[in-house]
Amino acid sequence: MAGRYATALFELAQEAGSTDAVAADLDRFKGLIAESADLARLVKSPVFTAEEQLKAVTAVLQAVGIAGLSANFVKLVAQNRRLFALSSICDAFSALVAASRGQSVAQVTVAEPLNDTHYATLKQALAQQTGKDVSLDVTVDPSILGGLIVKLGSRMVDASLKTKLNSIRHAMKEVR
Repeated sequence: MAGRYATALFELAQEAGSTDAVAADLDRFKGLIAESADLARLVKSPVFTAEEQLKAVTAVLQAVGIAGLSANFVKLVAQNRRLFALSSICDAFSALVAASRGQSVAQVTVAEPLNDTHYATLKQALAQQTGKDVSLDVTVDPSILGGLIVKLGSRMVDASLKTKLNSIRHAMKEVR
């Protein structure tokens, strides 16, 4: 479902020549959802009616200055009771934009935020590996304890401390 919505929006944005603006607006709105627990609850909870979600989302969009195609799209998603999937739709849209630019999107999970040096080094290493320009979608998850998890296309590299500790624990159980 997210892919269908993202594809439709991508085609509309390309026709309007506003792909970059829509991508920036969606990223900003997705960031707002991540920052605000109340907005996240509104987006994900089935308790709210479509009208309540639409009214609240419209107010948020106006407050942050998101208008045009992006605002209309978010409102449509709210009207169709698909607001819970907005983050997935945003991710799919970003992937379509990156693919149209010849880029790859790597989803990176880290235990703590990357500093600029580590970010640049990781981006460069992934670019060398793929031969394409790579943009990073970084998520911070302290539960992995350390290391990182990188998903790039169909490939995934899990170099997290949590996974390594679990494999050691499993190996020790087999020895007994």
